[in-house]
Amino acid sequence: MSLRRFLAALQARNLEFLRDRTALGWNFIMPVLIVMGFAFAFSTGQQDLYKVALFGQAETDTPLVTFLETRYIDFIPVDDLNDAIDKVDRHQLDLLLDQEEQRYWVNSTSPKGYLLEQILSSYGLSRETVSGSEIRYVDWLIPGVLGMNIMFSALFGVGYVIVRYRKNGVLKRLRATPLSAFEFLSAQITSRMLMIVVVTILVYAGTNLVVDFRMTGSYWLLLLILILGALSMISVGLLIAARITSEEAANGLLNLLSWPMMLLSGVWFSLEGSHPLVQNLALALPLTHMIDAARAVMIEGAGLADVGGQLIALSLFSVIFVTIGSKTFRWE
Repeated sequence: MSLRRFLAALQARNLEFLRDRTALGWNFIMPVLIVMGFAFAFSTGQQDLYKVALFGQAETDTPLVTFLETRYIDFIPVDDLNDAIDKVDRHQLDLLLDQEEQRYWVNSTSPKGYLLEQILSSYGLSRETVSGSEIRYVDWLIPGVLGMNIMFSALFGVGYVIVRYRKNGVLKRLRATPLSAFEFLSAQITSRMLMIVVVTILVYAGTNLVVDFRMTGSYWLLLLILILGALSMISVGLLIAARITSEEAANGLLNLLSWPMMLLSGVWFSLEGSHPLVQNLALALPLTHMIDAARAVMIEGAGLADVGGQLIALSLFSVIFVTIGSKTFRWE
């Protein structure tokens, strides 16, 4: 590998991205608008989906039987009370109901929890507060929004661009130069990685000045999650772009991959209580591991050992996809 050729290809890709002001502006503006919009929307309490965890068994002659028959509420049985309390604190559950002790836990900053508490007010239950400082929905949301932005930037910034190069004959001309496939792909991956890291840090810092996100863990560990997560997403884009020559086909495949990840990886809502098949499918998506690890660090203050499983999964995704993509890559 020639360092000189690698740096030349890297500089060319960076300049191309920076000169595309539409794409550059979109990478900054979209996540900011989403975060600010959700921060405003979820401060009004206008929501209509509810998740209530049930601990213990209720007597058949108690008034709670009527509440358990309420429509539009997803009742989820739980066995671990402390774990369920933590999920209420993190907005993964709207309310926790202890049927045996006739008490409930609710996060007072949760709009859904507030409405459920109003329904339960006539049942004479005792109210328990969640442990620790309460978490706003926007605190839970920000890792998902940033992860989604990383996903789109990585998939379309590498996969779509390489396919466009191939269709326009750029790769064919590059093949006539001393630049090797390894040097070219390394430059593409490095360039996109640098852009993603810089943009994500700036977006996080900028929105944090306004919203003041919860951050209890290590920034260095969060940066490591960002790098490994971005690399796994870039490797998926490289896999798609390895041999495809049609921009339309590449666009379709990239959307086919990105939309399930956006819906099933916990970007907008928790998968708590969903079908086990859906939860298992989510574990096969790299975005799920990146968002889960980031939320654990930011909200729970998790350490390296706590998110080690997610980091290993992201590394495996990257190694497997980069290897397959580089082996199957073609210039023409």
